This record gives sequence, C-alpha cells and structure tokens, in this order.
Amino acid sequence: MQNPQRYLVTSALPYASGITHFGNVVGSTLPADLYARYCRLRGRDTLYVCGSDEHGVAITIAAEKEGITPREIIDRYHGLNKQALANAGIAFDVYDRTSNPVHYDTAQEFFRYWLGKGLLVEREEDQFFDADANMFLPDRYVEGICPNCGYDKARGDQCDNCGAYYNQLDLKHPRSLVSGKAPIVRKTKHWYFKLDEFQKWTEQYVESHATDWKSNVLQQSRSWLKQGLAQRAATRDMKWGIPVPAPDADGKVIYVWFEAVLGYISATKQWAKDNGIDAAWQRWWCDAGTEYIAFLGKDNIVFHTIIFPILLHTREDEGYILPKQVPANEFMNLEGQKFSKSRNWAIDLVQYQQDFPEPQHSDVLRYVLTVNMPESKDSDFTWKDFQARTNNELAAILGNYINRVMQFVQKNYDLCVPTIPAEAIRTEHETALASAIESGIAIIADNYDAFRFRDAATETMNVARAANKYFNDKAPWKTLKADPADCALTLNTCLQTARTLSVLIAPILPNAAETIQRMLNVSVHTGAPFKPQTADESGTTDKPDAASQNVWFAAAEAVLKASAPLNEPHILFTKIEDDVVERQVAKLGPSEKGNASASGAATIAGAAGAGGAATVTVDGGRISIDQFKNVQLRTARVLEAERVSKSEKLLKLKVDIGTEHRQILAGIAKHYTPEELIGRLVVVVSNLQPAKLMGMESQGMVLAASNADGTLTLVTPMNDVVGAGAEVR
Repeated sequence: MQNPQRYLVTSALPYASGITHFGNVVGSTLPADLYARYCRLRGRDTLYVCGSDEHGVAITIAAEKEGITPREIIDRYHGLNKQALANAGIAFDVYDRTSNPVHYDTAQEFFRYWLGKGLLVEREEDQFFDADANMFLPDRYVEGICPNCGYDKARGDQCDNCGAYYNQLDLKHPRSLVSGKAPIVRKTKHWYFKLDEFQKWTEQYVESHATDWKSNVLQQSRSWLKQGLAQRAATRDMKWGIPVPAPDADGKVIYVWFEAVLGYISATKQWAKDNGIDAAWQRWWCDAGTEYIAFLGKDNIVFHTIIFPILLHTREDEGYILPKQVPANEFMNLEGQKFSKSRNWAIDLVQYQQDFPEPQHSDVLRYVLTVNMPESKDSDFTWKDFQARTNNELAAILGNYINRVMQFVQKNYDLCVPTIPAEAIRTEHETALASAIESGIAIIADNYDAFRFRDAATETMNVARAANKYFNDKAPWKTLKADPADCALTLNTCLQTARTLSVLIAPILPNAAETIQRMLNVSVHTGAPFKPQTADESGTTDKPDAASQNVWFAAAEAVLKASAPLNEPHILFTKIEDDVVERQVAKLGPSEKGNASASGAATIAGAAGAGGAATVTVDGGRISIDQFKNVQLRTARVLEAERVSKSEKLLKLKVDIGTEHRQILAGIAKHYTPEELIGRLVVVVSNLQPAKLMGMESQGMVLAASNADGTLTLVTPMNDVVGAGAEVR
C-alpha cells in the first residue's frame, strides 16, 4: 500500500496492577506518541489507541497482597496511570480499559466465532492444583526452576531471565505462590486454539516483512516459528476475567493473552461510540486504506507478530488488517541495572511527577528518554545524564536561543516582529540557516518514518544549534546601531526560525512547542489529537480541516507578519543542580553491585577527537556490557581533511555519518596525511558530547588502534559495502 489513507497507532496495554514506570513508557507509549504526533503534524489521519490490561493473574495477585478486590485494584491503577500518562504528554485519542463492557462483548464475540469455525478444540489437560487453597494454579501462581536456563524464580509459563516459553508442568521444583507448597497435578478441561494450523501462513507473513521490520523483531519471530506453533490454551480456571461463552464453562475465563490484544479493537469501538460515530471503528480495522503500527517492548513481540495477526487473519473475509510495522524496543535499565520494584530500583511516573511537577519537566523526561531510547539494544537511564541533557542541550541550546531572541526583541523592538527594510541584504548566513532548516525538516521526517526516534531528536537539536550559530554569527547587538537594516533582518529571521523550531520539537517537547507558539502569538500545533466531527449518513467521519494540513513541511514558511505583536518571554528550561540529582539517586534501593550510588560509577575521560585519549574506569578497569551498549559507533566517510594550525597532532576532518555532516578533530596527524584520508571510510563514536580543542568544536571521535611503539592505525571496515552511517556493533 503506497499511500495509506489513515494511520492506526497502538501501544501495548499496560497492566493496571501498579503504576507505570520509565521502562514501560520508553518501551511503547512514548515512541507511539512521538510517531502519532508527527503523523498528525504531517496531516495524516491518525488514531492512537491504548488502555489498561485489567485481567490476568498479575491483577489478582496484586489484589490479594492488599486484601482487596481485583475491581478495586484496576479502578485505582487505571485512573492513576491514565492521569500520569496524560501528565507526561502522551496524547491518546482513546485510553480505554479491558473491563469495559464493549471489550467483554468484543472478546466473547471473537471466541464464539472461533468456536463456530472449529478453531477451538476442547480437551482435558493436566494442570497444577493447590490442594490447600482448593484451586487450579494459573501460570503466575506457580514459581520454580526454568527448564531452559535454570533460573530459580521462573514463572509457570515464561522465564523472565531467558525469555523461554513452556508448559507449566515442565517447570522444575514448582511451588504454589498461594500456599507456598508443592502443587499436585489434576485434570481440567480447556479450549485450545489451533495455532498450529497457521504455521505456514505465519511464516509467509513474517518473511513478507523481512526487509522492513527491525532485526530484533524478525529474529524473535523466526525463533518462535522455528520451534513450531502448537495448539495453545485459550481459557483458564479463574474467577477474574471474561467468562467463556460456551456450555459447561462455569469458572473459566478467556485467557488474558488472547483477549488483551483484542482491547485495541474494543477501545476503537468505544472511541467511535463516545464520538457518536459507532460504525467508524471499521474504517480503522477493516479497511485496506489503514496502515497499522503496533508499538511495544521486546517481551510482547510474538503476541503482535504471530498471535494477534493469526487472530485477525481468521477474519480476513471481513477485511481485518494486519500490523504493517511492529517497531519493538529493547529494555531500558536504570543506573546500569534492571528495573526492580521489589528492590526499589525503579522510578514510576507518579513519583517523578511529584518531584518534578512543572510542565517543562514533562518535556525533559520525554527528551531524555527519547535520546536514550532502546531501539536496537538495551539502554540506560542515569540521573547524571538526565542532568547533562537538561543543562547542556535543552537549556543551553534550545532554551537559550529562544530566550536570547525574545529578550532582544522585547528590549529593542517593543515585542513586535521587526520589519525587514528594503535595503537589507541577505548573506551566506541566511543561506546557511535556510539550508540547515530545509535539510533538517526532511532528515527528521525520514527518521520518524523509519522509527529512528533517537536520531530524530539529535537532528532536531542540530537545527537549534544552527539557529544559535546564526544568531552568534550575525551578532545583532553589534548591528543594532551600526547596521539597523541587517539587525532587523536578523531578528525577523530568528523569530521565524523560532516558529519553525516550535513545530520540529513538538513531537518530543509539546509543552515547549506550545509555549514558543504562544510567545510568538501564532496557532498552536503540537500534534495533539483532533476531535472528530459527527458522522454523516454513511457512518463515516472526517477530521477537521486542520487535521489535513501538512504543518510539518510548511514549518520553514515565514508566517510571522511584520510588526505583529508578540507575547512576554518565558524561560523554557531551568538547569538541574547537583543536589537534585543526589537526592534522586539516594532514593534508589541498594545496588546489586553493592554501590551506595550507581550514578557516575563509570568515568569516561578524554576529549572528543583527541586521538586515543579516552579512558574508561569502572570496577577495577572493566566496564559492563550495559555500559558499553551506551556507546554509539557508526561508519563515516571522510569528506575533507586538513591540518590544524599550531598543532602537530590534530587533523580537522569533515565526515558524513549518514544522517549529517560533522566536524571531528582527530589526533592522527603524525600517522596520516590529509590527502590519504579523503574518501576513506572510518569508524566514529557518534554520541559523544561536543568538545572544544584548539578553539574549535569536535563532534565525535575517530577510532584507532595503537601498538607498543605508539603507531596508530585507523579502525576501518574490510570493504566499502556498508557505506556511511552504518551502525557498528
């Protein structure tokens, strides 16, 4: 499908058994929100669907721990999570819940359909039974030793350590989490879904996306299929859940892993119903003009690449669409270790919002999580990085630019857009800024469309850097009296650029985007949802005219009118002080490594581009694999090379890293001439903070190896096939 008519975006439904934490947010809700906001700014008809997963054993266990009912648990955490996600700027079109009657009806209707088509087979099976508690034990009520890796706290259906799935009876040394005793085995009756009949179809479906799905998604899906699909229980012996609509099914519910994914459909039905357009849900789920993108963490991959597609495929005669993209993320760690609520090694959204209540802090969190998003490998959140990103990027680059421009206009132009005099002459500075904006808009869009959100954030900040450079190069404080025409041109250009930036930052920093646009007195566009209009006679609906406007690619247009009034300046971002970071680290529980503080445990020293000057020290000279994963290595093509005046060691390189050109100062002048480097493919560290060397900025580091006598040899690919910008891992 070349030109989708609409974009359906879903996030994996978070359990309503606790408050969602940073790992949940960065895994599915934040990337989905970034993409949905971007799509809306592109004028795409977009629907973003999510909600609470409110059945299953996780809910009942949480309720039992507190001595209350599952209903009380889900009502509490659904409300808390819905509000916390809204405070984090996650702009759902609908955030529903699987306890909704519409969902019950939807799940039971699907079950009856499968039963009628012969896709569900009834059979007896052996299952663990707790004689003391007089109950069959669903998988999460059993714990034991994983039959695959030997982990001693494996759940009854899946090992959290190695990710293996298995039958609960394969668990070694099982014990009931209800009584603490070893369970017995009893016969029980369940309905099994014939997944095995769809083995070949699923293989074809997965391989049809071999060139456009992420590697982690493909490999996990292929691994599951290689083991072979088997019939899988679709029901469970429980009181809490959706009752099985079949004879002799008392005390049985639809297994949560079957019905939860149907929550996307039921939530869409609820959205349509709430807006008086009941039939419109079918346009999103049963129309080939819809492109469906499912965002989730890696623990949910097979449910969205194998199981849910099979469930949808069973009703292909009704037009149900399949996921086109499943851009699953890996896991995010906290200060080098896995999130663990039991060890108090976690940060949940409510906790963060209590400590950082201002709207700017919502944007800060979104930005820090985005630039550290675990798109292809596990990543790490640290409070030191949180501080550095806030102070050195949001405050010092973006915030500083907006504040300098607005303060200058307030002081010298009475808070009005300066009129550009006829005699003003545009120079190479205006040309360079316009080029940076034009290429930035396109590159950022390409990154969003490829689900490379980290790169999108980097390129967005690069446009802000170009804006700062323009302001500094034009030095309006000098031309205010010396050349008033040029000063007016400069500030008009800066204000237009501020408006451009407000659009480009909107997916990541919606509060800052809105603040900038209100200062500039222009229409607010942040990619928030548009309300649908009422249905026409055919039952379809259209979004308002604004929804079809391509605000994104019109971002470079000079829309601010000469002499138009502006509003009072506001500081976008305030710096984070050391004591704030220290307090947050102190709140964490004991580290698995026994450190009082994990933040700053690794010390990386050395200037970017200093030619082998970087050293890493942690735990006796070694770093962990998780720490190394934070280093981003890419291939780069050397476009220009020249010696640095007054330096025997440094060469100034201009390199192409695939998404942009950068300047890197490398200490290799004694080993390579500029001429032999031009056109060569090298490997660079692409995510270093810029550093000043000899008064010049270096935006990365070139990798080289040295022998005992100090001779340096560049690290390069064996051949030129990969080109510039390839990830090195």
